[in-house]
Amino acid sequence: MKWKEQLLQLTPYQPGRSIDEVRRQFGLDKIVKLASNENPFGCSEKVIAALQCNEKSTPLYPDGNATDLREALAIHFHLSPSQLIFGNGADNLIQIISRALLQPGANTVMATQTFSQYKHNAILDGAEIREIPQIDGQHDLDGMLKAMDENTALIWVCNPNNPTGTYISENRLKSFLNKVPKDILVVLDEAYFDYVVAEDYGNSITLLDQFPNIIILRTFSKIYGLASLRVGYGISHPEIIQALEPAREPFNVNTLAQAAAKSAIKDQQFVASCKKKNRDGLEQFYQFCMEKDLEYYPSQANFILIDFKTDGNEVFQYLMERGYIVRSGVALGFPTSIRVTVGTKEQNEGLMKAMSQYLTEKVVVS
Repeated sequence: MKWKEQLLQLTPYQPGRSIDEVRRQFGLDKIVKLASNENPFGCSEKVIAALQCNEKSTPLYPDGNATDLREALAIHFHLSPSQLIFGNGADNLIQIISRALLQPGANTVMATQTFSQYKHNAILDGAEIREIPQIDGQHDLDGMLKAMDENTALIWVCNPNNPTGTYISENRLKSFLNKVPKDILVVLDEAYFDYVVAEDYGNSITLLDQFPNIIILRTFSKIYGLASLRVGYGISHPEIIQALEPAREPFNVNTLAQAAAKSAIKDQQFVASCKKKNRDGLEQFYQFCMEKDLEYYPSQANFILIDFKTDGNEVFQYLMERGYIVRSGVALGFPTSIRVTVGTKEQNEGLMKAMSQYLTEKVVVS
């Protein structure tokens, strides 16, 4: 077969271990998954009702224009419907953008230790990748600016960043955008923006009037609790959306997903409740880390990266054998850390008990 050479160099995306997989492997009755940054509080009751109303829609193709969802989001964010593009999760939008802009001879700039799919898609599309090391878990925006040249087509800014949970303030972001040439598209990946509490984070939608070369990516997979339905959306200028549309697959957001997302956006009380519970959960982990003298990055997302100063795979394996699935930092560029999704109060307490046991046994063995 005449495969692309770059395809043969890649490995597929490795998702977190599933509950069923761990249950079968270790024979455990109770498994708590805190690995994939899902919402432990589920989804809005309004979503459940919407899914029941659409349960007989399976014989028909979805609305390829996502008309009702498009209108609902346009109203919610005070946008024109022409400023929106939809994807089978934000991952699909990352793929669409990469396909539309990257090719051999072009280059793309991103941070190291950020979301893996930026680099993955750039490799598939044959572009040069310029990764700029982070500084204390933060994007080095000055370094990213220096890496750009006349062949730069695309810049990725994950804000808050996955896997560190760190963020870029509005002033820093605006200063950066002011220096980026207007013929380079800047992707502001804001999958976790619903969790942000930092007062200086800002509202990137307001930047659209000032910057003609940005697109904002968001998702219903995180705080809205619709990860299994896969709905992502992009917000930009109509000209950018129109240019991207030919790279989007037909019917890429299914009917149930559209109905669920339309209902989810209308229940902001649910969103506010999840945001508060997430912040309370992060405080639990902060307290634990301080008591155990563990380093971590303060997070504006629904996860926390904790440094155990040992093999992250070892910590991951120990916790998994005790019924807690987290994410090893080895594959994320932080080999001595684990990334933990914030769960319910009870889930967090159970995990912290298991982590305490690991630390105690580690000290005894050493």
